[in-house]
Amino acid sequence: MHELSICRAIVGIVTDHAGHGAVRIVNVRIGAMRQIVPDTLVYCWSLVTEGSDLHGAQLHVEQVPATIRCRACGHEHVLDAPIMLCPACESANVALVSGDEFLITSLELEKV
Repeated sequence: MHELSICRAIVGIVTDHAGHGAVRIVNVRIGAMRQIVPDTLVYCWSLVTEGSDLHGAQLHVEQVPATIRCRACGHEHVLDAPIMLCPACESANVALVSGDEFLITSLELEKV
C-alpha cells in the first residue's frame, strides 16, 4: 500500500506551505496512469493525519483520465484500459497527453 507513504509526503509538503494557518482541505490531482487508488489514499490520509495539526483536514482527489494522441494519425482518445494503441489506426506510436499528473493543486485554510 504505497498510498500510505504518499500521504506522509503530502503531509510534509502541506505542513511546509500552510504556515500557521489551519488547513481545512487539501486538493490533489492524480492521473489514471499513476496507479493510485483514490479511496485508499483518502483512507490513508485519515490515518496519517490523526493526532496531528492536520487532523480533520479533508483530502479531495480530482482524478484525471488517461488520454493519448496518435503521432501517426493525430487521433486523440481517452483510455478506458491501459492499452497504448490508437483505436483509429492501431498504431503504437502514441503520446500520453494526460493521466500522468500527481500534484497538490491547492490548500484551503481556516479564516482567522
